[in-house]
Amino acid sequence: MTQHSELLAVRHGQSEWNLRGRWQGQADPVLTGLGERQAQIAGDALATTLAAADDSWRTPVMRGRDLHTGRHGFDLPAFDLIVSSDLQRARRTAEIIAKQLGVSDVVTDEALRERSAGPWEGLTRAEIDEGWPGDVAARRWPPGFESEDSIARRLLPALRRHLSVCGRVLLVGHAGVLKTIDARVGLGDERVPNLAGRWFWLDGAAADASWSWDQLEPRNRVELVSSNVDLTIE
Repeated sequence: MTQHSELLAVRHGQSEWNLRGRWQGQADPVLTGLGERQAQIAGDALATTLAAADDSWRTPVMRGRDLHTGRHGFDLPAFDLIVSSDLQRARRTAEIIAKQLGVSDVVTDEALRERSAGPWEGLTRAEIDEGWPGDVAARRWPPGFESEDSIARRLLPALRRHLSVCGRVLLVGHAGVLKTIDARVGLGDERVPNLAGRWFWLDGAAADASWSWDQLEPRNRVELVSSNVDLTIE
């Protein structure tokens, strides 16, 4: 059987600054109560769907393990690895989902942080428009605003490390990170709601640690807190 990795990359739950409409960047606000509940719902959505799936979704590294999660009836772990940004809105989301799935550890990685927004961090859109009239609409970014190229340069080595498990990986990150992945694999600039994201597929991850963006295949989008959750990898 050909080795492969499957990546589900999703955005964190609602943070205090999401609620207030403030640009977060690499600032570190906490989740709201709703954000914590969103993570619980997302974990249950993943668990319910994956527990009901047949054996075909299990990757080679997952087979042969004698593990069980009584709540959802897993006889194997739902994910080989759960990794998140080290910023607490992502880390806490990942920890809640991991608990729902019976996964004991979450790996954090600074390379998965949101882009820096420079002087715009902590400001609302109205405040930015007042201080920098028309710049957001024209996509004129201030000094210190991290470019997509910069995000991609730190992100690709991190993905290579984490996907080398040749298994199923859950990444909890940020809108800027997810949009960068989408852009690098040829997708458009779609809005990323909280706990939304996309599945990706990568053949031969462990055999070739130097894979490039065009080898990461995008699959279906998911919204884990919507009422119509489709987690099928096509």
